Amino acid sequence: MAVLSDPISDFLTRFSNASRAGNDSFTAPYSRIKADIAKILQEEGYVWSYEVVTTEGAPVLKVKPKYVDGRAVVTGLKRESKPGRRYYVGTDEIPRVMSGLGISILSTPKGVMTGGRAKKENVGGELLATVW
Repeated sequence: MAVLSDPISDFLTRFSNASRAGNDSFTAPYSRIKADIAKILQEEGYVWSYEVVTTEGAPVLKVKPKYVDGRAVVTGLKRESKPGRRYYVGTDEIPRVMSGLGISILSTPKGVMTGGRAKKENVGGELLATVW
């Protein structure tokens, strides 16, 4: 397995590719932050379910993208903060995605959460990704 410099970007790319290809599920190496992102995507209705599969070796995150009438619910996503250029936002700088139709995902001192929840809790953090 190759060494990844940006595992979150790898997870989002796998998610995007699986959605566009119409795959029932995809797997990614497990990490707590990727599981938190998958949980947010499930709560917001972008994936059916996710689970941590621990067979032989390292644990793996198995995610099932959501489709409506044969089309993927996710039409686009963008990795905002990158390892070489971190992008931090304050409470008043959290972006609205597609005029409220999408979500932004932030890593805050209170955990990984959506931009709307971060505004309600009055906390800023690192803007990980936007999904629409």
